[in-house]
Amino acid sequence: IVAACWRASQGKEIIPPRSDLEHSENFLYMISGRPPDEDGGRIFDSCLTLHAEHSFNASTFTARVVCSSMTSLHASISAAVGSLHGPLHGGANERVLQMISEIKNAHEVEDWVLKKLANKEKIMGMGHRVYAVKDPRAYVLEEMLAQYAKKKRDARAYEILKKIESVMCREMKKTGKDIWPNVDFFSGALYQLLNIPEPLFTPIFAIARISGWCAHILEQLKENRIYRPACEYIGDKNKKFIPLEER
Repeated sequence: IVAACWRASQGKEIIPPRSDLEHSENFLYMISGRPPDEDGGRIFDSCLTLHAEHSFNASTFTARVVCSSMTSLHASISAAVGSLHGPLHGGANERVLQMISEIKNAHEVEDWVLKKLANKEKIMGMGHRVYAVKDPRAYVLEEMLAQYAKKKRDARAYEILKKIESVMCREMKKTGKDIWPNVDFFSGALYQLLNIPEPLFTPIFAIARISGWCAHILEQLKENRIYRPACEYIGDKNKKFIPLEER
């Protein structure tokens, strides 16, 4: 669906999948019309696997809450996609690429990072809501990026990202904080080497995560109870009513 929509949006003919290609290979083929090389197909398959599941993030939690009302699978997945559309959940790897586009080479990173920190600006792809260490998925993506960048003879993005990581970790330690790369830090540069258009980065997350969403939905339905969190009112009490004509 994502590949077909992309081709249609570009005014190009929709390419059907090939039976001799794997799922990951087919997506790359269906957006470009060219089958990926062996490394490209393997790397993208690994990316989809890494993004397939990550416990109770916003979109997964949304899917479980919606399905707990006993609605359809399709409605639950649609709700998860809606949550993913928010900039605090999806799209971070695109902003990482936009970030490094401001830097010509690794030699400029030190001054660039220090200026950003001085202005209290966020460094995209650094830090995670749960992890106080480097995201385990980032290690895998980093290694694949290093190898594929070498093969493609295009290591600019990799070198800039590694320098940003180094400077950020050093500067954060001075403040007593541990800030490390998350899954989005390296993935965008890797997708770029795979010739995947930037507007597809977030839809790719959905392509991968839909398997995790479905697994959570099936688990929720086994012993389902509708989600109904408790809440506590903290507003004003005993306020005097003022008639409308006196307001």
